[in-house]
Amino acid sequence: MPKLIYITNTSLDGYVEDESGAFDWVNPDQVHAFITELLRPIGTYLYGRRLYETMAYWDAPVEGYPPEHRDFARVWQKAGKIVFSRTLTDATTRNTHVERDFDLEAIRKLKRESEHDINIGGAELAGVALEAGLVDECHVFINPVIVGGGKPAFRAALRRNLELLQTRRFATGVIHLRYRANGAT
Repeated sequence: MPKLIYITNTSLDGYVEDESGAFDWVNPDQVHAFITELLRPIGTYLYGRRLYETMAYWDAPVEGYPPEHRDFARVWQKAGKIVFSRTLTDATTRNTHVERDFDLEAIRKLKRESEHDINIGGAELAGVALEAGLVDECHVFINPVIVGGGKPAFRAALRRNLELLQTRRFATGVIHLRYRANGAT
């Protein structure tokens, strides 16, 4: 069965955004090629509205991106996207549709029927999926910065045992941690 995978960048103190909602302290160029390879087998992205609006940048013609970002744009554009939002009415990118509610049974069905892995993005959405035992793996990129507060990468009340599968240190000080989420369904 395909895996449901949560991939996120965090500060050293565990936040995906600072208190103002900014995440400008993340430099994706540090690990861009590595993340592209992580996403290559993904067939569907599950996004909350805010992350979707951020990622929509990648839907422009590939030739318009710097050469080092074109492969990522191709990988991102190829996959289907489901955006969970109560405020969006239409998707602005290709291969995308909007759902009003995050239906756990529909996600279980998607996992059973998908031919490819699925990425879940957005800390709140991923938190719901983790609580329901749907997430199979977590990939956390810890950035060498402390932001002092904001939106956590994981919900405060969430408790889940994880098994460390892989680590990688990048020259910039970013650390990648890959975990198996025990008990995924």
